[in-house]
Amino acid sequence: MSIIELDGPPELGPIYRRAAIRALPRIGLMPGTDRRPPIEVLPDVELVLRGVAVSRSHLADYDRVCGFRLSDQLPVTFPHVLATPLAMRLMTGADFPYPVVGLVHIANRISVTRPLDAAERLDLSVRAVDLRPHERGRQFDVVSVATVDGVEVWRDVSTYLRRGRASGAPGAAARDVPPPASATWRVPARVGVDYARVSGDRNPIHTSRLGARLFGFPRPIAHGMWSKARCLAALDGRLPDAYTVEVAFKRPILLPGTVAFSATPGETFALHDPKTGAPHLIGTMS
Repeated sequence: MSIIELDGPPELGPIYRRAAIRALPRIGLMPGTDRRPPIEVLPDVELVLRGVAVSRSHLADYDRVCGFRLSDQLPVTFPHVLATPLAMRLMTGADFPYPVVGLVHIANRISVTRPLDAAERLDLSVRAVDLRPHERGRQFDVVSVATVDGVEVWRDVSTYLRRGRASGAPGAAARDVPPPASATWRVPARVGVDYARVSGDRNPIHTSRLGARLFGFPRPIAHGMWSKARCLAALDGRLPDAYTVEVAFKRPILLPGTVAFSATPGETFALHDPKTGAPHLIGTMS
């Protein structure tokens, strides 16, 4: 594996422009413009950015958008936004097999070994691994790691789906029985734009009605990582110092919308449609 040390955070503006160009079929078919590899192989590369400082104003804005209390302690989901520019650079590179626009974020697992403070500087690394079959196409993981003084303190594994011809055995059909709701939340339309601002994830399916319609949604949808963060904010004060939290993103939350939140202390949590019981997110903690 080759390691690329970056001098600073990649600029997201040019990255999103590249992502938009790759999403246009006509441009992708023009001679000399489609540089995607002929076979589906993830790049054997790791991007590294050292000494990342946390802006307290950025942290406070993130806390407000996601529902956390204002604190110098980082929510476990916050380093994900610090790693987003690295992940976007990796997934928009010429050697990446899929256009990033159109990938579906289907799962996320975060492990933290201790509380993280805003005064600490983080060394971040990002790589893509484990391209494998999925019943609806192909899936892979983007692994982001944060270390402090050479010691790993945080690890994030985001699983993405490239939809296409089925390449894996269908999973067993599961009947989701929603647990009793402990809270009902109204999710305003501005959540898509607000989270895009604090996270850097400006996928148009979250911020634009037209962008959402191009991908089959009647209106913008909430970011999956916002929904995970919002659930953890509801559990703030009851979380251990070290734990792993894993979620599966089931169905999108249309904006604006209403969701029902439920939690079993120390074990599971979920977001469901309050009328139909259809799950939006299922989470477990260990």
